[in-house]
Amino acid sequence: MKREHVPLPRTRYGVNILMNEETIFIGPEALPALQTLLARPAVSRVFVLVDANTRRWCYDVLRPYLPENHHVIEMAAGEEYKTLTSCEAVWSQLTEAHTDRHAVLVNLGGGVVTDLGGFCAALYKRGIRFVQVPTTLLAQVDASVGGKTGVDFQGFKNQIGVFQEPAAVCIEPRFLQTLEPRQLKAGYAEVVKHWLIADADAFARNRRLGIFTEDWTPIIRESVALKQRIVAQDPLESGLRKLLNFGHTVGHALESYLLTQPGREILHGEAVAAGMICETWLSYHRGLLSAEELDQVETFLFSVFEKVQFITLETEAIAEFALQDKKNTGSTINCTLLEGLGHGVFDQPVTLTDIADSLRYYHRL
Repeated sequence: MKREHVPLPRTRYGVNILMNEETIFIGPEALPALQTLLARPAVSRVFVLVDANTRRWCYDVLRPYLPENHHVIEMAAGEEYKTLTSCEAVWSQLTEAHTDRHAVLVNLGGGVVTDLGGFCAALYKRGIRFVQVPTTLLAQVDASVGGKTGVDFQGFKNQIGVFQEPAAVCIEPRFLQTLEPRQLKAGYAEVVKHWLIADADAFARNRRLGIFTEDWTPIIRESVALKQRIVAQDPLESGLRKLLNFGHTVGHALESYLLTQPGREILHGEAVAAGMICETWLSYHRGLLSAEELDQVETFLFSVFEKVQFITLETEAIAEFALQDKKNTGSTINCTLLEGLGHGVFDQPVTLTDIADSLRYYHRL
């Protein structure tokens, strides 16, 4: 597989990026831009989807930029509520309010809210417009960008969903001040993923700095630009966009398995961090990566993330969840690996044994 190197486009703080019909505002201009968009005559009504956390910590920041007659829809917080049942509750409230197709749904929250809200909007009356206002680092650098929407189904991550571009993504880094450290670190995993698949220099520079920073804006801006560079070339994930799944084949399997174990649930970013170590090891095992590079990735990720706990007897059961991975072709499990740091390669076939072996390797570390 040929190396896929994705250079970062140059961007500026506080300006909107227009790529692939998706308008993204980053910085102090983000919420005023939302206010302007919602004030257009073509917008009939405005609904705001929140969860219990963003209703408490973020809604008051957003409210001054909303029309006075907006309506709030609240869902429960947590991955376990990213389901069709929650969608039905949203659709019911839209229906009871006699919502037409000129309404706009503003999704204020992390990856669960932006994924589920985008999905609800995409399907309601065959589609109403929606705006993503991500409040977590994970959602700001990854989940809210790129037009992926969806919900979990029968224990499998994002099993039901559609590609649908939002009318805009409005990223206000101030919302990160509401996060506890664990949530912030979970989002950082997706930032590291971007470095490992496409920006070796950024990984080399930032692995010496760690997660502590006073200004997340430059990191958000670079991650968004990198993801948009990839998505613009492959919006429906038929090829290049699969690079963004690095760490997710094993990570999703681990996350999905632990969601079936009450009290053992982990955050998406924590699962991705573990998955990146496993898939980096698979890259080394196949001769695509040096032992030194493997050590650099492991050392850095373990300096930020705690080890995910499971027992070796669970590795086969965890690996089985990869059979439902969306990148698969028939019975072939396709994985994104690294051919050197900063160079991802997609559509790399792996077996259940490979995944179980990588989990056993992770367990021994």
